[in-house]
Amino acid sequence: MSKVFYITTAIDYANAAPHIGHVYEKILADFLARWHRLDGYQTYFLTGTDEHGEKIARAAAKAGKSPKEFVDELSEGSFRALYDRLQISYDDFIRTTQERHKKYVQQVLQRVYEAGDIYYAEYEGLYSVGAERFVTEKELVDGVLPGDSEPPVLRREANYFFRMEKYRPWLLEHLQQNPEFIQPVGYRNEVLEMLKEPIGDLSISRPKERVPWGIPIPWDENHVTYVWFDALLNYVSALVSKGIFEPYWRHCWHVIGKDILKPHAVFWPTMLKAAGLPLYEKLVVHGHILALDGRKMGKSLGNAIDPAEMLEKYGVDALHYALLRDTTLAADSPFGEPVIVSRLNSDLANDLGNLLSRVRTMLLKYCGGVLPEPSGADSDIAREGVSLAAKVRPLIRELRFNLALEEILQYVRSLNKYVNDQKPWELARDDSRKKTLEEVLYTVVEGLRIASVLLEAALPNKAKELRSGLGLGDFTLAQTETWGLSPAGTRIPEEAPILFPKLEAMPQNAQRPTSSAPDTTATKPTASSHEPHSSLITIDDFAKVELRVAEVIKAEKHPKADKLLVLTLNVGDHTRQVVSGIAQFYTPQSLVGKKLVLVANLKPATLRGVESQGMILAGEDAQGRIVVVTPEADLPPGAKVR
Repeated sequence: MSKVFYITTAIDYANAAPHIGHVYEKILADFLARWHRLDGYQTYFLTGTDEHGEKIARAAAKAGKSPKEFVDELSEGSFRALYDRLQISYDDFIRTTQERHKKYVQQVLQRVYEAGDIYYAEYEGLYSVGAERFVTEKELVDGVLPGDSEPPVLRREANYFFRMEKYRPWLLEHLQQNPEFIQPVGYRNEVLEMLKEPIGDLSISRPKERVPWGIPIPWDENHVTYVWFDALLNYVSALVSKGIFEPYWRHCWHVIGKDILKPHAVFWPTMLKAAGLPLYEKLVVHGHILALDGRKMGKSLGNAIDPAEMLEKYGVDALHYALLRDTTLAADSPFGEPVIVSRLNSDLANDLGNLLSRVRTMLLKYCGGVLPEPSGADSDIAREGVSLAAKVRPLIRELRFNLALEEILQYVRSLNKYVNDQKPWELARDDSRKKTLEEVLYTVVEGLRIASVLLEAALPNKAKELRSGLGLGDFTLAQTETWGLSPAGTRIPEEAPILFPKLEAMPQNAQRPTSSAPDTTATKPTASSHEPHSSLITIDDFAKVELRVAEVIKAEKHPKADKLLVLTLNVGDHTRQVVSGIAQFYTPQSLVGKKLVLVANLKPATLRGVESQGMILAGEDAQGRIVVVTPEADLPPGAKVR
């Protein structure tokens, strides 16, 4: 196999029902799997559930069930059932309670033990029940490990330890020599910082009398395997059990959340090295999904998104597309129902669905529903179409999925403009221009064919449905690089469902434009429809306002005001500082890397002792929450907003 791709997700910890973060990760991996299949790669996609450990034993006891009953219900009835409804195209769903996995874990443990890299010792330290590992004081924030709800407890016990520190110099050298091993680069830098100091050895067992729910240590039945040493091996045990380790493993991309960076970037490579196994190719790390106001999501906060509900309301394709289009891997991404509705109405209904409807109507009306014979491929639309895959491939390789999708949608918009410019409805009135009319309609169909194939990894059903509405079947990515593959003479179906019905009403928490600056101006009166428009401005007035795209490169709390944040912005040719009243709705770290819209020529003002050189724009929803305004396309810092 010359082109091979192996993609995995983190296996979900089966102690509670899946949330939007689980779904986001599976959709990211599914997109990569589908894309590589379309691009001719022999692809294998693994996901599954992690089913051992202290937390699961506790959750099962609280539910009045045995651990096995508890994980069976969650793994099959919740996680796998939801992913099947989402049409996640996995090839294997592994569970760490399966015999194939347990057998392999014990084989690796025995191998590393016999090599002298596992020893028995007593240890006392701070233990995080949430993370199920010993932690250091340096890892704690206000006495708690990030992600935990309770502080760690002091625990003393005898366990088996893996000589992880032994492999730190090797891992550090590997990361320095292979800069793309962990992506995006910010997460690689985090790991490099971790490795500058000793990382210690890793406790890899728990006394069976305290944690009976786990895989027994093969040489000591009184201990079970630490959940991370168990779970990480799933990526290999799944392949070994199917006899396909050799072709796939070296081409492995792991997709994980940033909260489990250390186990995957430090524990896992050193484990592989000790076991004599090759390293995976790439670790792809993503940020978290936040509420639209920038806060962490959670049931206790009342802002959690139910993925099953979103799936029921908007369907597989809209949820896949919106999560891919409106998130970035390098930072946490605000997300909510208005985002899905906005993408449905704009990109999918207005741009893509409307174009399909228009060309179908004209083919039926002017060509008897038959795809005409083209006269040639010498047009800007054709040249742009066949070069589109070459633009999109590197963006996906660089994990910039939102930009890749925008590149394709820009082409769809150019097809809409082409129709408007060519005016086929006017060409149809003149019999002498019939050939031109047919060329225009064929060009739009062929452009839609190319766009639909490139969008198929994000729209697994609707891309095929679009082509079906034009009488076309399946194509590969390579076939988007050749113009004219839509067969002339193809008869399109007389009827086809609307590709994306437009949603007229936004959800209750839709946004409206407003300013996110502190209250430094008087409130303007609201004019009724019967009052003269005294507040209207002229185009000359508006031309005085300079709006620029700005990227947040640093954010911190205002030293004297809880409601204010101090932002350092990259505005292209310079940086500047802006004070904004959004601290109630955004954490500083959630803003770093985000593109905003800046009023760049506002007179500087001093707010509570800190100078503000401009104002950022935001929207206020029906509940009064502030959401910053961001450009739809990934415009460069300093770009003028018109």
